[in-house]
Amino acid sequence: MLDDWLNQAEALRRYGGGNLAVVLERCADELEATLRERDETTLTLTDAARESGYTREHLGRLVRDGKIPNAGRPGAPRIALKHLPRKAQDQGSPSGPRLARTRGRRELSNRQIVESIIEKGIE
Repeated sequence: MLDDWLNQAEALRRYGGGNLAVVLERCADELEATLRERDETTLTLTDAARESGYTREHLGRLVRDGKIPNAGRPGAPRIALKHLPRKAQDQGSPSGPRLARTRGRRELSNRQIVESIIEKGIE
């Protein structure tokens, strides 16, 4: 996706769309920074359970069994967000993904929009 945006920015610049090219490049930069930050983010089992829809116990068992790498230390496991499994749920349910619970586009920040695109893709 990043490469596509950068290639489109280059094409826009060639055909006189310099301002639009700058917008695409900035979006690509924000997406890259968000991806990097997400890769470094770790969650406690409690937070991971809230985010994923799985129970704390189930996630702990996955870490103990080596199915999910322990991003913490023995006795205090953590799960990297990039390794967090997500349970499929009804988008309208209160326990659904964090961004699905946010009402109205105006309440979403640019960062939340980028995170939503990363999490769910563009529909």
